[in-house]
Amino acid sequence: MKILALDSSSLVASVAVVEDELLTAEYTINYKKTHSQTLLPMIDAVAKMTELDLDTVDAIAITKGPGSFTGLRIGSATAKGLCLALGKPLIPVETMAAMAYNLWGSSAIIVPIMDARRDQVYAGVYQFQNNELITYREQCAEGIEELLSDLNQSFQDKEIIFLGDGVPAFRDKIEEQLILSYTFAPAHMNRQRAGSVGVLAEQYYRRRVVESAAEYRPDYLRLSQAERERRERQEAAKLSEQDEK
Repeated sequence: MKILALDSSSLVASVAVVEDELLTAEYTINYKKTHSQTLLPMIDAVAKMTELDLDTVDAIAITKGPGSFTGLRIGSATAKGLCLALGKPLIPVETMAAMAYNLWGSSAIIVPIMDARRDQVYAGVYQFQNNELITYREQCAEGIEELLSDLNQSFQDKEIIFLGDGVPAFRDKIEEQLILSYTFAPAHMNRQRAGSVGVLAEQYYRRRVVESAAEYRPDYLRLSQAERERRERQEAAKLSEQDEK
């Protein structure tokens, strides 16, 4: 089994090839460039360095969200284009689950968080049991204070480990409000990695959790800023009309 895995759900751009439970290549960049600039050149570089014929891959894996709206759209378009061109199935992998998989083997409660702005985070709650990733809370968008309150109530006497770009954004609130024992993942584990996406995708592929390129849609979890602002304008216009009547 050979999986080409992509992650563009955040500032990080990551490409990996996982073959028969072996990570044969991984290319990850966490720098201020758009994924439209980086993703295809990274795929090309990985293919050339590993002499990979893309026709030989069994499937393309992509983080389906949540995350950056622009990043998810670029990743989605790239993965779907490859699947259509190569005639391969697409494997969507939850962003939070893939991030949690970075910490395989940890006994702690794993909480990936991404900064969703407006004091909100994209988050999920996981733990490894018998080497399997158990989901305590499905990925969602919620207020950081709500998340911390729930952790305090639900996981007493447990150690929490946080990772993701939400950590630097909300570290002060975590330190102020969390009463549990906690730590933060180190640099080589605390951001998105296509290697983790690929390993999870292998498991999904065996369970036939795949989609066609035509049916695949990213999971944004909430409206984009532009959509929120448009809705707010529409609601304001309706209120104005009602006041005039």
